[in-house]
Amino acid sequence: MKILHTSDWHLGHTLYNYDRTEEQQAMLEQMVSIVEEQKPDVFLLCGDVYHTPQPSAAVQTMLSDGLVRIHEANPQMTIVMTAGNHDSGTKHEIFQTPWKALKVYAIGQLEREDLDEHIIEVPGKGWIVAVPYANERNIPEGFFQQLLDKVAEKNTENLPVVMTAHTTVKGCDFTGHDQATEYNVGGIDSLELEEMGEGYDYLALGHIHHGQFVHSGKHNVRYSGTPLPVSFDENFTHSVSIVEIGQHGETPAVKEIEIQNPHPLVTLPTDGLATWEEAKELLSKFPDDIPAYIRLNVEIENFLPVEANAEAACLAEGKQCRFCCINAKRKVVRQDNVQVLTVQEFQEEKPIEIARRYAEYEGISFDEEMQTMFNEVMDMVAEESRND
Repeated sequence: MKILHTSDWHLGHTLYNYDRTEEQQAMLEQMVSIVEEQKPDVFLLCGDVYHTPQPSAAVQTMLSDGLVRIHEANPQMTIVMTAGNHDSGTKHEIFQTPWKALKVYAIGQLEREDLDEHIIEVPGKGWIVAVPYANERNIPEGFFQQLLDKVAEKNTENLPVVMTAHTTVKGCDFTGHDQATEYNVGGIDSLELEEMGEGYDYLALGHIHHGQFVHSGKHNVRYSGTPLPVSFDENFTHSVSIVEIGQHGETPAVKEIEIQNPHPLVTLPTDGLATWEEAKELLSKFPDDIPAYIRLNVEIENFLPVEANAEAACLAEGKQCRFCCINAKRKVVRQDNVQVLTVQEFQEEKPIEIARRYAEYEGISFDEEMQTMFNEVMDMVAEESRND
């Protein structure tokens, strides 16, 4: 079975009030081309199809037109589209019946009674266990394993089994997500991989924007990542994953196909920080004919000039680039061996790093035993928060 695995399209997303329809349409065009070339048996779209639960009519039309074209590129292909935490699960299923005429299966909500609603057979090729996003409190204990056990009963031909989920798996690389921790990313608490059950050949994940394998010992658990960056901190390759599985029990073969963005997100300088004057010079010298979104990384001693954003916007006038924001970082100042942080920098620090700084300030040795104790307390706090 050959699969195209993608997720987190975030259709309708705007960047600093700039409309991104052109980029999203370009992404959909590339999806069509990849399907035409690769001819997958299954197209998996694993959640966060839209950026908001209430997408505009134009954005919904963009998705519908895109899915029709993707279907036409390979009419024999099965398309499975699950809802993510940014989507409305109920709205996701409104056109569930007519979509099936185009072999599109829209799975929006968790079905606890009729498990077959989550199981899609691809005749002669394999089985898809499609699980949309659901708050972990609403997922019955052992739900994933129940689904996999039911598929095992049906899978008399020993065909590949693929399961989807839109969640945070503990141990993933959440680079690019704001205010994320190992316990919670984007409002979704981390699950241990063992909670996802056993019996799948490939676990197709959505939610984390950085494409990656999650360590399972079998090289078969993967986030496809988002095909378009949603923030400037997503400075990594954006792609879709092509997955091939010979039969049940075999290790999947996976390759990435990069998605090109006609309006890339560019940070100036590309590495480190610049003074305000240096940043303005970099922006003024940015080529006039390159479409891009621009963020300036600026080191400040006190505050930026009041007119800073207006100055930057003026420098971008006449260029094809779009100035978005200034990411100001206060210059590191040490007073009696104490590092002074801005509020933004403090919020970005991990709790253990703040504890380490405090211990250093008090002259306490923050040794391995103390780090272990601190992490245990953090685990307890996280557990209590989940149970509240």
